[in-house]
Amino acid sequence: MKREFIKGNDAIAKAALLAGCTQYYGYPITPSSEIIHTVARVFPKAGASFVQAESELAAINMVYGAATTGQRIMTASSSPGISLKQEGVSYMASAELPCVVVDIMRAGPGLGNIWPEQSDYDQVVKGGGHGSYKTPVLAPNCPQEMCDHTILAFELADKYRTPVYVLADAYMGQVMEPVTFPSEVAKVEKKDWALYADKDSKHNLVTSIQMNTIEMEKVNIRLQKKYQEIVANEVRFEEYCMDDAEMALVSYGIASRISRSVVDELRETGLKVGLLRPITLYPFPTLRIQELSKRIKVFAAIELSNGQMVDDVKLAVNGACPVEYYGRMGGAVPTHEEVVSQVKGFYKLYLA
Repeated sequence: MKREFIKGNDAIAKAALLAGCTQYYGYPITPSSEIIHTVARVFPKAGASFVQAESELAAINMVYGAATTGQRIMTASSSPGISLKQEGVSYMASAELPCVVVDIMRAGPGLGNIWPEQSDYDQVVKGGGHGSYKTPVLAPNCPQEMCDHTILAFELADKYRTPVYVLADAYMGQVMEPVTFPSEVAKVEKKDWALYADKDSKHNLVTSIQMNTIEMEKVNIRLQKKYQEIVANEVRFEEYCMDDAEMALVSYGIASRISRSVVDELRETGLKVGLLRPITLYPFPTLRIQELSKRIKVFAAIELSNGQMVDDVKLAVNGACPVEYYGRMGGAVPTHEEVVSQVKGFYKLYLA
């Protein structure tokens, strides 16, 4: 195992190589650009391929074509670029092609700015492209998880034959912390559905179009069964100080790190506050939140958005207790003191 002090974006690039990724197609955009810079430097040295496409649209369609060969393929971008890639992701979901898409979120809407926001929750978690599809979404909250979740994303992509997102805000991409990397490159097995330009695979067909309505429905039914399997098997979350909590904060990414420090301070004052951090945003930890809502007096979603995740928290709670929200937008990140003040207000409102 090799330990290195490294940016989150750089950790993703190196982790992809160690996960057995052989090809990267992308187009630079801040604040994800370090990923493509590092890939351009290290992939060719390791015998992997790197192509800077002429646009985000070109990049995602290159990913589509390369994924048909059964190799591990990745692309990365930031919010406006992800919007452009969504049509291609929909095609890949329908064709059941595995790949990893990294989204280092910036402020929006429009071009917005390059500062951290969690503005892409809806378009990524809810399936921003057309059609009835879903993609697993992993939400790291430190450079170590930027590494670990990238490797996990490739494993899930192959397991379920689906695109998988790593969704992180700009803080996660830019912060530097120690990261322990695997010492060996993962071995990728040959796929029986892929195209290898040989006799055995020449009859394999990879397509996202079915002109017959019944056949298209069959594809959709198969996909929905797959998503049910993902929901049953792949929910991941972390709990902090939840054993006796009366109030639960729910947050991910940089917001979860702020929330954790808020929990520590409020615990010192005697307030029974805990944190539930979703690691998979899809599948969301709905059942766990439902279970907790039987004893938790109030939930509070802390986000860097207009309250996109809070809707999923409310659906999970289903009226069992109040759900509050506090967030900032435009790239503004709330201070520790700001969140402490808001959470104290929620606590006083429902628990004083």
